[in-house]
Amino acid sequence: MILVGVDGSQAGFEAVSWAVREAALRGATLRIAHVMPAWPLEASEDAPYADVGRWMREGATAVLNDAVERARREDDRVEVESSLLPGDPRSALLDAARDAWMLVVGSHGLGGFRGMLLGSVALGVAGHATCPVAVVRGPSERSRGDVVVGVDGSAAGADAVGFAFAEASFRGTGLRAVHAWNQPIAGGGPFAMLDAEETAQDERRVLAEALAGWSERYPDVKVTEQLEYGHPVDVLRDASAEAGLLVVGSRGRGDLAGLMLGSVSHSLLHHAACPLIVTPAVAPSRRA
Repeated sequence: MILVGVDGSQAGFEAVSWAVREAALRGATLRIAHVMPAWPLEASEDAPYADVGRWMREGATAVLNDAVERARREDDRVEVESSLLPGDPRSALLDAARDAWMLVVGSHGLGGFRGMLLGSVALGVAGHATCPVAVVRGPSERSRGDVVVGVDGSAAGADAVGFAFAEASFRGTGLRAVHAWNQPIAGGGPFAMLDAEETAQDERRVLAEALAGWSERYPDVKVTEQLEYGHPVDVLRDASAEAGLLVVGSRGRGDLAGLMLGSVSHSLLHHAACPLIVTPAVAPSRRA
């Protein structure tokens, strides 16, 4: 099951369109969820402010109906369910996604300020869900572009690599594995070049070890390796400009233990030029 959250915003409806295509690739059910305050769902007809509660329920139902209609226009072969969830959007979606293969949200919603790059719900669920979280920014016009995955040698990064191979196989596209580093080279003078080459060899080894074995599991996926000196955010942001999808782990080897979302994945949530998927530290098995 793929879960997508909607709030009536254009970004939410774009997330629905993207999620439908993902569900179609896997033959999965699509569940569309809208979250609203609990009291209108729980209040009786004779409760105080019953008219307000009824108006809120009708509005929420209209949002869901519009989202379901959009999903069926996108691909009527996909099985679509809908549900109204009570509570805070972040916690409600996280709870509903416990049995999901993927959680999909728009990059910003009705509650965000105009010009903000990322909404509070998208930021609140990425890195906290037990399943991969896809953040969709605008219409996905390059849905057939290659999958790009950020490789950093961390455990979370290893899960991202496996997920990215599966995505590329599902989509029938290539995979570009990007490893960037920006540690300063110690020393100077005649030994600086040797130090730089030694560092490059170490980083090349990180990339090779991260990819080891995956091509045997996914022989249909053509892999392009990109090793580049530079800040990982800048390199991956540039790579996302021509990608159909960018995949990163929730945190990398340079982040502090206990962080739910690392600095690179956090920055890319704001600046990636294509849909971004953040994989959890322990990726779940495929579920439909």
